[in-house]
Amino acid sequence: MAAPFVPADDQQVLERLPSGAAAPRLRELAALRQRLNADPRNADLAVQLARRYYEETAAEGDPRYIGYAQAALAPWWNLPDPPPAVRVMRAVLLQFNHHFDAAMADLAAAVQAQPDNGEAWAWQASIAMVQANYPQARTACQRLAPTASPLIGVACLASVDAVTGRATQAAAALRAALRPADVSAPEMLWALTRLAEIEERRGDFAAAEAAFKQALALGVTDGYLLAAYADFLLDRGRPAEVLALLQGRERSDLMLLRLALAAKATGSPALAGWSATLEARFAAARLRGDSVHEKEEARYALGILAQPARALPLAVSNFAVQREPADARVLLEAALAAGQRAAAEPALKWMAESGIESVALQALAAQLKGKP
Repeated sequence: MAAPFVPADDQQVLERLPSGAAAPRLRELAALRQRLNADPRNADLAVQLARRYYEETAAEGDPRYIGYAQAALAPWWNLPDPPPAVRVMRAVLLQFNHHFDAAMADLAAAVQAQPDNGEAWAWQASIAMVQANYPQARTACQRLAPTASPLIGVACLASVDAVTGRATQAAAALRAALRPADVSAPEMLWALTRLAEIEERRGDFAAAEAAFKQALALGVTDGYLLAAYADFLLDRGRPAEVLALLQGRERSDLMLLRLALAAKATGSPALAGWSATLEARFAAARLRGDSVHEKEEARYALGILAQPARALPLAVSNFAVQREPADARVLLEAALAAGQRAAAEPALKWMAESGIESVALQALAAQLKGKP
């Protein structure tokens, strides 16, 4: 059994808390937590706090806030029929931990009770995309559109078009809808990030970088955007920029992986420590039975350790649960490194059936030709 950790002395630093831009957010969380402690059966307040916790995870990548969010919903967590707002928030937390079927069941019940619940339709679309159920995603986007801003409605459908053989049309639709007036910064960031990813897959790297930089210039901290742009920079052979972009973000497993990949590419002495930390975090996840970061561990095994035999089963298992372009890529890369084309068949089949346009995936598929 593991022993409790006891600091060696009172001066030992256990953790450095976020400061600067994150400080006001943390003060808001503390105030909400105090209000909920005083009124723990207030469902609206519990949902508000849980949503803020989730947003903190999205911004900083610290998964502990997901546990705090679940704790806020504790009085309703196991109820078969909680209020719709609780149900949607519960679905958001379930999908974070890859419990997609349970999340979709909650969302289906929520829109049955409230057919104009835009948040529920948006999350249905998001999860359907992860599961490569594109007809369901398109239907959810169509139901979302009347309840959302024009930009979000267009961006939702463009995300589906972009992986089903209509990437050029998707990019054009997004550009036409990107008008700063009456659009919030988070909505603009979400749409610009989608546009950047579409352009990158199409091979228009200049347009992709322009969209990434527009999104970053909004000044909204977003972990997904930072990870996506870091991957873009790594692919362009610019690892030093990744080290600068993600400086101080080692708390997030996603950011730490990109930092380690950049450190290896630049020969940074920080690699040893970051690699050891990642190894420990992956080991801890396995002890918890947590498979959320199989894709990241596969990338770590390939890119840091050069161990395709370790990476391939992880990539195969991950693709069985989530089938987005990044999931396909790590599976193709692992199969190629291991010399096992047969293991890549699920991703190759997905590419053929979806009609996705991706210069990176097509290049990997071409390299796999001739492999057993």
